[in-house]
Amino acid sequence: MTAAEELNFGDMLDVVGDLLGPEDLALAHGSRRIYWPEFTARSNRLARNLRAIGVETGDKAGFYLRNQPEYTEALAASFKARFTHVNVNYRYLADELFYIFDNSDSAVVFYDAQFLDQVELVRGRLPKVKVWVQIGDGDIPDWAEDYERLATEGDPSPLDIERSADDLFFLYTGGTTGMPKGVMWSQSVWRQAAREGAEKAGLPYPSTLDEFKMAVELMGRTARQVPACPLMHGTGLFTAMGAFLAGGAIITLEQNTSFAPENLWDTVDEHGVTSMAIVGDAFGKPMLKALDENPQRWDVSSVQTIVSSGVMWSAEVKQGLLKHMPQAAMMDSFGSSEAVGFGSSTTTAEGGTQTSKFEIGPNCKVFSEDDREVVPGSGEAGIIARGGAVPLGYYKDEEKTARTFKTINGVRYAIPGDWCTVEADGTITLLGRGSNCINTAGEKVYPEEVEEALKEHKAVKDALVVGIPDDKWGNAVTAVVATDADVSEDELREFVQSRIARYKAPKSILFKDDLGRAPNGKADYKSIKAYALAQLGVSQ
Repeated sequence: MTAAEELNFGDMLDVVGDLLGPEDLALAHGSRRIYWPEFTARSNRLARNLRAIGVETGDKAGFYLRNQPEYTEALAASFKARFTHVNVNYRYLADELFYIFDNSDSAVVFYDAQFLDQVELVRGRLPKVKVWVQIGDGDIPDWAEDYERLATEGDPSPLDIERSADDLFFLYTGGTTGMPKGVMWSQSVWRQAAREGAEKAGLPYPSTLDEFKMAVELMGRTARQVPACPLMHGTGLFTAMGAFLAGGAIITLEQNTSFAPENLWDTVDEHGVTSMAIVGDAFGKPMLKALDENPQRWDVSSVQTIVSSGVMWSAEVKQGLLKHMPQAAMMDSFGSSEAVGFGSSTTTAEGGTQTSKFEIGPNCKVFSEDDREVVPGSGEAGIIARGGAVPLGYYKDEEKTARTFKTINGVRYAIPGDWCTVEADGTITLLGRGSNCINTAGEKVYPEEVEEALKEHKAVKDALVVGIPDDKWGNAVTAVVATDADVSEDELREFVQSRIARYKAPKSILFKDDLGRAPNGKADYKSIKAYALAQLGVSQ
């Protein structure tokens, strides 16, 4: 028997493609429907044609796309062809894009036609990219390949290549300091993490090829997953992978440039969606508001689970949603790009736990800064660590790998830096990331990057950026600036938006004559945050 962790994702998709038929939905987007035989044929052609062009085993594939069917289709093709997925934030501007493509050594890039102008700005600086693949309507540049042609021309049969469970996929994370880092996940480690999570929850998990086939037949083909949050982030990507690798359908929202709750509930009603992934109250609050204002408009009885990760999800919103769908489970998943399964929390109509409290995940421990294991009930704060299914490290960064992936008492752990306490009953209470990184609606923003963008304006002498608690964003990026000329808040915000991605721009900009730096130039973020809280009338 073949062990589950020995299955390559491409081999799994070949198995699913053999099992499922023309009535089994694979992808949907608006009025577009792709069923499993077509999905299998298209991803096979795409994989085969790209290899014929010259993309090789292990080559990195950049995904510069919004949530759309081609993301999942190209991801399947990459698994089948043994390419390494690289997620790209579609909000990035030219220099940020260049960094990701260059740092990852991307050899093929899938990009939507709507991003052509940005691609044109960086293409000449990226000689390592062998193939640019354009998706969507419009003329295809002479230097790019037409995605639709690659997906519809040629042999649709499975590729006759030997694959490995150690094939990689990358997940770039904002991290907490410095530039984004590419976390190197092997497929076998990701499958191991899924198995450990299932076992911890007391759920069945296929351990052999035969059991995997049975799971596809019994459960996979009925799953309807909506990644309401971006596929280019771990929450959306990992939940979608779990669904479509098991034969489920990935349904992307037609309105994919901003979140529209009415479009989400229309989609749930139309497709009988069984699960969805969101990022905290930034999604949950408008979802609940739409349901409250439109009682009985949508049939939401199919929903079994809503999973949130990246930002705490308030108990009030979960309870409100459960009034509309009492059959569902509202789940918080505590993890990171470097480690899945730190903890989980489930709320149902029968009850749940407080917002920041989690059942600790498999192979997880909480350590003090000097590597002592924190005693449950002691009240001591520590840093959570995940053993067992741990990624290889960061791509091309041995120093940061050594800092985050540490060996303690002979066991290798992933320790991204999340602080928590361990209660007497063994549960953990999340305190937050112990750095200045701002998590705003699931996006990680470096204060230093925003500060530098602000300081490029001729009127700005100095700038510091902090995160301020906010009902919508979780934390709102907030700047405090010192100026030597008149300049408005709106002018500065527009200036920043012209230099870095719009989501990184401050929601509020406050003015202060002296930012209180130490003589050595070190910023006092604590004092600046207190000033911002007072000025904005926000309680901590």
